Amino acid sequence: MKQFLPTLQMLVGVVLLLSAGTAFAGITDETLTERIKKSTPAGSGSSWALAIDNDILVPGSRDQDYTYGINFTLAGNQAVNQWASLHKPLGWIDNLIDLDGRIDQGIEASKIEYGLFGFTPEDISQTAVQLDDRPYAGLVYVSSSREIYDSRHEVSWQSTLTLGIIGLSLVGDLQESIHSVFDNDKPMGWDNQISNGGEPTARYNISRQSLLSKSGSGLEVKSTLQGSVGYITEASWSLSTRAGKIRTPWVSFNPELTSYGEKSNPIGSVKVSEQYVWAGISFKLRAYNVFLQGQFKDSAVSYSSDEVNHAIVEAWMGYTIGLRNGYSFTYSIRGHSSELKQGNGDRNVIWGGLLLVKRFG
Repeated sequence: MKQFLPTLQMLVGVVLLLSAGTAFAGITDETLTERIKKSTPAGSGSSWALAIDNDILVPGSRDQDYTYGINFTLAGNQAVNQWASLHKPLGWIDNLIDLDGRIDQGIEASKIEYGLFGFTPEDISQTAVQLDDRPYAGLVYVSSSREIYDSRHEVSWQSTLTLGIIGLSLVGDLQESIHSVFDNDKPMGWDNQISNGGEPTARYNISRQSLLSKSGSGLEVKSTLQGSVGYITEASWSLSTRAGKIRTPWVSFNPELTSYGEKSNPIGSVKVSEQYVWAGISFKLRAYNVFLQGQFKDSAVSYSSDEVNHAIVEAWMGYTIGLRNGYSFTYSIRGHSSELKQGNGDRNVIWGGLLLVKRFG
């Protein structure tokens, strides 16, 4: 058994337990549609979110694999016209696949996210190329998202367009600066990263979420079908649940849509007091991963398609508390099965995350 397998089994157990039982307290009498209207850009509200991921946020972890990520998200009307907004090209793509036509009558919300994240091998003290471990890799990106919620059928569609640059020194420089502050080992191998020097990349993602179950005791279960084309090309199915004193709509928090450092941070402005636990599991069929296989530029370390695992199991769990002043705080643990078939890089991965959200309205 590998190091991550017991953790994965624990997370799966949490999902099944929450799906079978009930939890802390009830949901308010206010209807879901009314709460959605209050928490979308159609009203006067908006929100921002700051997320930080790091493998040190999990006890006993080491500085390797998906090692850190930072992103900032704006949600609401202001997201459409922000610097580097991709909402226009995203709208063109959505029109091509007739996304709006898939919902009879929907409530629309928008957001924009700026971020970066990075990957390292296990031994970051070496300057030499490590051919038996995962490569250094990093992405600096901006993404725009649209969400359309169908209150009649309890279905939500979300599309996201991301543009970024892989191979920039910024990701490694930031990691080096953080390590120097905490007197940690200096990462020495960033010159060997995927597409070193920089290369543009992109990704389009679409998901369909549907509410499977909601109880008056404070339990929600939903499933998500998702697909993406670009620097990560994959299809997935997820089952997720949250339980507790829930005051926000089921579509407002989507940890199943996370992809490494890229998040699906909350959309909405409703200020409520709430607290709940959440968990989920996802089964992915991944055709391509730029952070392992490289793109067009030659890289010091990269893997061919037959050297990577195309079936990935990912699981997560977390706790969220929301305050009446509009702030909410989240701690999460996430992990997935090994992405490489052999060598030192053939290991399962786990990391932790912190999320701070401020809602206005």
